[in-house]
Amino acid sequence: MILSKIRAGLRPIRRALQLNPDRFLKKVHGVIHVGANHGQERELYEIHNLNVLWIEPIPEVFDQLKTNIANHPKQRALQALITDVDDKDYDFHIANNGGASSSLLDLKLHKDLWPGVEYTATTTLKSCTLTTLLKREQIDINAYNALIMDTQGSELMILKGALSLLDHFEYIQVEVPDFESYESCCQQPEMSTFMTEHGYREWSRSKFASRAEGGSYFDIIYKKRR
Repeated sequence: MILSKIRAGLRPIRRALQLNPDRFLKKVHGVIHVGANHGQERELYEIHNLNVLWIEPIPEVFDQLKTNIANHPKQRALQALITDVDDKDYDFHIANNGGASSSLLDLKLHKDLWPGVEYTATTTLKSCTLTTLLKREQIDINAYNALIMDTQGSELMILKGALSLLDHFEYIQVEVPDFESYESCCQQPEMSTFMTEHGYREWSRSKFASRAEGGSYFDIIYKKRR
């Protein structure tokens, strides 16, 4: 009887641990994080002793990122705009929330969730694919078996430009809406179809924002089928 009560008391704790979206970090040895911003997750990655490659396109934000990770020897940052093509010029829009909502796409229904966010500047950036960047910088892909993307609507473009790399990633994490947050952005059904077609299954999904009119934002983690 006492043992049964103990087990019953542990169930909510176990469920909470299972729902922790970061638990996959215990299963990997390195992360490529595209859309780094200021490297807010640097301490989390440090706790898990991960190799980390940060990629951030905005020059001023990149400078702050480098400062922020200076005391993390296993973490490195590269400045690049990652898409599905090389050497294309994009008008990249910079948002007023420290660059966090910046995107190469125009804002659309994003304002329903975060009405205070707006673009305050636009700069021209030249793109490259993740495949090209890693080759150019002589990055050993074997040091990283997880890909995390937070690029405000362009995540599917990044994946399409990295098809030859996908087999290296055990886990891929994306932030994705199921509505048109940014104009012509990738949405959850499209993302899930792509991931299924390329050998991944949904491993975890966490909703973190919802519109009153319908539609939500999710952090979704996909796991490679082996």
